[in-house]
Amino acid sequence: MESLAGKNAIVTGGTRGIGRAIAERLLRDGAAVAVNGRSQEAVDRAVEEMRGMGKITGVAADVSTVEGARQLFAAADRAFDGLDILVNNAGQGRFKRVGEMTPEEWHQNIDLNLNGAFYCTHEALARFGKRGGGFIVNISSLAARNPFSGGAAYNASKFGLNGFTEALMLDHRNDNVRVSSIMPGSVDTEFSGSGEKASTGASWKIAPEDVAEAVSLVLRMPARTMVSRVEIRPSKPGK
Repeated sequence: MESLAGKNAIVTGGTRGIGRAIAERLLRDGAAVAVNGRSQEAVDRAVEEMRGMGKITGVAADVSTVEGARQLFAAADRAFDGLDILVNNAGQGRFKRVGEMTPEEWHQNIDLNLNGAFYCTHEALARFGKRGGGFIVNISSLAARNPFSGGAAYNASKFGLNGFTEALMLDHRNDNVRVSSIMPGSVDTEFSGSGEKASTGASWKIAPEDVAEAVSLVLRMPARTMVSRVEIRPSKPGK
């Protein structure tokens, strides 16, 4: 397995939940990490709590916009001497039936979960060229394969993210850019556009740290090998 020591990484949505677990794991693996969130308070708190784990920086930025993505990457440029890894984790869900969903709620899913991944990827690719390559991990979902009632916008964003990920790999694999998609099922974390507690603390759910372990695994694979997709399910789902 390859070492991540000395690598520089960006983890979007890295102040809590899955993104926080990924950031912490990469720090333990020896990478320097930049995280973002929409709230400066949340970013400052997360950075302070992770400071003892390694080199960590953060910036409040809304990566669902081109300007926000550029702001995040500019901050990473100031903190690091280059970029090796991008983890597109930032996401949210607005769950309503199609006839009850507003255009604004539709865009909240698509703009962050899909467009944000493109904006950040576009920024990363320009920097990877200066390093001779890099690695992009997109945090998708089993909802990218399994549509459900009330999930039209979320399903569409994750179906789209999978298609984007696969095309991205084909576009840039010969530029020494490896691309992986991680598709977890039910994760025991807070998840909703409104910040409501979606988790019941059910022990059967996937832990954020389990997703982080999968990210670490694909990143540390030998350079000759690329794990293009990982599906993660609870071993014994709740009934």
